[in-house]
Amino acid sequence: MESIRNPQSTIRNRVIYPVILAVPDAAKKLTPKERVKFLSGLARRAVEISAEKSRITLGRLAQDARNAPLPFNGNFWSITHKPQYVGAVVAPSPIGIDIEKICARTESLFQKTASDAEWELADKTVATFFRYWTAKEAVLKAAGIGLRDLSKCRVIRILNDHHLDLDYSGKKWKVEHRFFNSHIASVIKNNFQVDWTIS
Repeated sequence: MESIRNPQSTIRNRVIYPVILAVPDAAKKLTPKERVKFLSGLARRAVEISAEKSRITLGRLAQDARNAPLPFNGNFWSITHKPQYVGAVVAPSPIGIDIEKICARTESLFQKTASDAEWELADKTVATFFRYWTAKEAVLKAAGIGLRDLSKCRVIRILNDHHLDLDYSGKKWKVEHRFFNSHIASVIKNNFQVDWTIS
């Protein structure tokens, strides 16, 4: 008997669910060491929520010697945490997510983040800077590489206010942005639909 694929299951497999959680005010009273531990725990809670939404059974969340997340049961995960928000996402292929607060940056950091050719693709604004920065960090996380390769990860096309394409190591990456409460989050989109949860 021929099996019939559930169309809802097929659709769900093409959707990723990045989750962003607000850091409670009480965390500000923690010592720096306690705060890091708290943020890490909250980010892992965001991983759990993303996995639940994807109907993925969560495995052990292990990291390598460089703190890069290791896949579990063929699934990939990524986390990010900042003073006001944490974020996470689970996906069936290499994935990366990043959050930053949008604020002023120096001209030297603009030049370090992107080449002249990349800046010619869009207006050179603080918002564009953070689109570039978070997109590149998401890609480098997905590739399992740190920021040392920032200059090798290049924006090649601006699709609209929420999507852009990058090239890293000969591979094309599609990234989606979400703006919220003076912050921006970027996640690897590639061939997925993206369903954001912001709490």
